[in-house]
Amino acid sequence: METLQKTTNGVDINRLQGTIKAIEETPSIADFKFSASNRWIDGAYNVSSIKGFFGACQEDASREESFSLIADEPEILLGTNNGPNPTETLLHALASCITTTLVYHAAAKGIPLKSVSSTYEGDLDLHGFLALDLNVDPGFKVIRIKFEIEGEEELSMRQKQRLLDVGRQFSPVHSMISKAVPLEVVLN
Repeated sequence: METLQKTTNGVDINRLQGTIKAIEETPSIADFKFSASNRWIDGAYNVSSIKGFFGACQEDASREESFSLIADEPEILLGTNNGPNPTETLLHALASCITTTLVYHAAAKGIPLKSVSSTYEGDLDLHGFLALDLNVDPGFKVIRIKFEIEGEEELSMRQKQRLLDVGRQFSPVHSMISKAVPLEVVLN
């Protein structure tokens, strides 16, 4: 008997349910390891390369070519403006992760979405980065996020808030930022 493919929000529900069932049956396939390498080019300009990862108990080699992510700084921060700066890339990672998590969970609950959009702003004080004041943290002081969510059918504010809460609660990047993942930094 052929299974009909069902998608909600562009998510293949049969594959999603199959993944959930497989993880329930064999918990170790849920363990993933992602990696990136970075190479400095000049000034603030550097390039990260991302290709393979470990997941579902195996190395994944499905990507034929590496993804390249560039980082630079705007001219006012002594860069050449060839790409987003690392803090902007962090905002992108946070935005895309919360959005993906929200969309996947909405699909799993059978909630078809029409649109999801968000804006992110982070406040940063260069006194910390430049070591001008050791009492100032070099990272963001706060990140403000605003979401707009529309369903294919009318969603109440409560339904939208629940989707947003699920997006935040189960987003890996949100968790990493809000709980400060321990970093192990070594010199080879």
